Amino acid sequence: MADLKYYDVILKPVVTEKSMDGMADKKYTFLVAPEANKSQIKEAVEKMFDGVKVKSVNTMNIPGKTKRRGMTFGKTAKTKKAYVTLTEDSKDIEIFSGL
Repeated sequence: MADLKYYDVILKPVVTEKSMDGMADKKYTFLVAPEANKSQIKEAVEKMFDGVKVKSVNTMNIPGKTKRRGMTFGKTAKTKKAYVTLTEDSKDIEIFSGL
């Protein structure tokens, strides 16, 4: 397993209606590297965004979907989502504020 740096852990934010509703409760959703664990995700969020304190991290592994083209079968890449909850006295994450 490769050594992950904090900037390699978080791939991109998830922007959906459900994730936008969670922002009111200081819950943010990110796509993360599949080999990242919860402590690496917590460290990456706190280092990437100033003034942010993470309360908890929940993760979800999403297996790849089977796709077909003609008689050939293949699978899409597996992904991992992280649901990050911030503490009450923490600042909000700026990338979500303009959405």
